[in-house]
Amino acid sequence: MAQARAARLKGRVAVVCGGARGIGRASALALAREGNAVAIADLREDQAAAVASELQDAGARAVAVAMDVTDPAAVRVGMAHASDALGAVEVLVNCAGWDEFKPFLATEEPFWRRVIAINYEGCLRTTQAVLGGMAERGWGRIVNLSSDAARVGSAQEAVYAGAKAAVIAFTKTIAREFARDGITANVVCPGSTDTDMLEEMVRGAPDSERLVGALERAVPMRRLGRPPEVAEAVAFLASEEAGYITGQTLSVSGGLTMA
Repeated sequence: MAQARAARLKGRVAVVCGGARGIGRASALALAREGNAVAIADLREDQAAAVASELQDAGARAVAVAMDVTDPAAVRVGMAHASDALGAVEVLVNCAGWDEFKPFLATEEPFWRRVIAINYEGCLRTTQAVLGGMAERGWGRIVNLSSDAARVGSAQEAVYAGAKAAVIAFTKTIAREFARDGITANVVCPGSTDTDMLEEMVRGAPDSERLVGALERAVPMRRLGRPPEVAEAVAFLASEEAGYITGQTLSVSGGLTMA
């Protein structure tokens, strides 16, 4: 394992949006272990700073970046901060996300707008902010986090599933447009994963204990995913070795989706 990791130490500069916790934090740690410098971009500045400090203590180059992906100005400033601190952004991982369990008829347009702004429009903003520079340099990796909800649907997550499906279509199109520029764009679709976000969603739902049991039973492996399991897929797709893989959608979901 040590030799396999050593072969992938390339020292790229990565930005992980939503990197303060959950799958984002695990992805930041995985990328740093591969020898990359990592900017942890998140609304939660204190938690992002804690992750950056953890990486620095382990010998990695890292910085915390305050970023609200729904705010175009905040994305521009945050990406500039990351570049100034670490160098030109070569890897972008979009993990920022938010949702609540709600039957579709119980949702209203302000909820729709928030879900779409965070889960889809944020991905558009951060990608546009770094894509031009990647193309000029002739190298880049974009890894967008969608969800198996986008592939099979998910009860009480209609708007979220739709936004995450848009992420898949967007990523495939970027992969086609920039295939000759040394840039790959791929999607990782987690299934139900044991994260802070899922815990908050479950806590706000009625009959939460039954809901968790139902989520586990839907997975052939009969358990929730773990953030590091998803992060390993992210780190691979961000690596040099994944240079001939683009426009792909990979489920990390214990068999919930099989393709």
